[in-house]
Amino acid sequence: MEDEGPETDALLTALASAFTGPDGRPVPVERLALTPERLARLHTEGSAVLRPTDGSAVLVLDDTQLAALLPGATAALVVLDGHGGDPIGNGAAPTAAPTASPTASPTASPTASTAATAPAGHDGAVALVTRAPVGRSHLLAARAVAAATGGLRRAVDALRTEAAVIDALHSVGRRLTAQLDIDRIVQEATDAATTAVGAAFGAFFYNLVNQFGESYTLYTLSGVPREAFARFPMPRNTEVFAPTFDGRGTVRSDDITADPRFGRNAPYHGMPEGHLPVRSYLAVSVISPTSGEVLGGFFFGHPEPGRFTDRHQYVAEGIAGYSAIALDNARLFERERDFTRELSRSMLPEAPAVPGLELVTRYLPAATGPKIGGDWFDVIRLVDGSTAFVIGDVVGHGVTAATVMGQVRTAIRSYALLGLPPSEVLRHVSALLDSFAESTFVTCFYAVHTPDDGLVFANAGHLPAVLLRADGTIEQLGEALAQPLGVGTTFPERTALFREGDDLLLYTDGLVESRSRDVTQGIEWLLEAVAGLPRPLTGEACDGLVQALTGGAHDDDVALIYVHRAGAGPA
Repeated sequence: MEDEGPETDALLTALASAFTGPDGRPVPVERLALTPERLARLHTEGSAVLRPTDGSAVLVLDDTQLAALLPGATAALVVLDGHGGDPIGNGAAPTAAPTASPTASPTASPTASTAATAPAGHDGAVALVTRAPVGRSHLLAARAVAAATGGLRRAVDALRTEAAVIDALHSVGRRLTAQLDIDRIVQEATDAATTAVGAAFGAFFYNLVNQFGESYTLYTLSGVPREAFARFPMPRNTEVFAPTFDGRGTVRSDDITADPRFGRNAPYHGMPEGHLPVRSYLAVSVISPTSGEVLGGFFFGHPEPGRFTDRHQYVAEGIAGYSAIALDNARLFERERDFTRELSRSMLPEAPAVPGLELVTRYLPAATGPKIGGDWFDVIRLVDGSTAFVIGDVVGHGVTAATVMGQVRTAIRSYALLGLPPSEVLRHVSALLDSFAESTFVTCFYAVHTPDDGLVFANAGHLPAVLLRADGTIEQLGEALAQPLGVGTTFPERTALFREGDDLLLYTDGLVESRSRDVTQGIEWLLEAVAGLPRPLTGEACDGLVQALTGGAHDDDVALIYVHRAGAGPA
């Protein structure tokens, strides 16, 4: 039992004083704490702990239980703590039994009038036990306590049960609304609802819209393998299903086969041959709280009649409500992801053919999570025969980041085509970012390959470039040269030779950073990986590099430029 409060202690003291001998004098009484396991053992070793019909927490033990509890004891009262029962209502509550008659012997074996079941779900108990001969006064006291507290306890138990239902619903709701993956949402919702209502099986039919605006229906199952329904067609909008698919309300039937709406549609006139037997039927619409659109419906079945109650319906409707919120969020997220992905792709260029250079460029939107938008690359042929390589990353993600990326990319391309050196290109773009209504910053690595085999570069807070020499040595260029665009004002230039047989790799942090590793470790892995690849790298090799470093589950965009200096110089 939990720590006794003053009220519990007062009750135990009063009951202990009611143990009197045949002469009416008080007898010694021990207090013995009982764990839930001890209570269960009493039930298995004896006939059963009595559970009074009025819901009181004071119980009387029989001879067998007294012997199991404390050999030599002559009488005992057990004061229960906690509460029992099934909050959802899938199993029967413990059967109540009448309290012992005040005229019965305290050690009499139970009869039909005193049979009971063990109390389920209690947190523990305190037994008041005596070894002395007693009269009946303690039984009279137990009955008085039952009469005074039984109704209150029933009310408290009912409130606790309802609170448990609400807690269970909220727990399911938190799990569902924390998800953004539609497949996981619908399966978890189906499993949770099927279990909560005690159905033999459950299904969730839900509607999706593809990229062409066409609607289609999918479904998940719980409680049975998918093969059980694989050969049946999708449910049609019959009189039984229509209220659910049209969002007109919940349908609950103790025996759907006796419903006048059942079996009125060809060709089956009921359930198809081989369909799982269904008598009890419960169907709940899943309706978007924002648009009022019917997103789908839950359908639950059981082969026995009369299985679904008001409480089951309440729970199913609650889970349907949370599922609608989760699906709304997931669909909105998917729409923004798709729009951002297409917006980002539309603003990325095709790398031009450059004499003397072999180029591979890649942009891969985040494969998982919401971090799409903001990464970009560019390859620019300049008027003096040089070639500029640009890679960058806008802070943030989504449509806003993709829009800023488009503006910054255009600005860099414009300043580059004016023939400005790298430091000046970055300085002008950084000043431009200051004029944006919403403050933001951007990392960017800008390098220019000149006709004389030179490489002039400036770095605004971006990850260093990787220069692979023809002899196999590897250098990192431009590490920690300046602050990002929108923050920094000066961007120092550096130079390096970029000769025949050399390779240059520019990349964004999605390639080397993830939830499971920091960027420093990721760069080390990148350097080890590229050192072991045959050169020059092909497009397939670059794809393999991305796969090896991210496992195909990158949670951020990945952009890269690979440049191999071939035989002929720039034109």
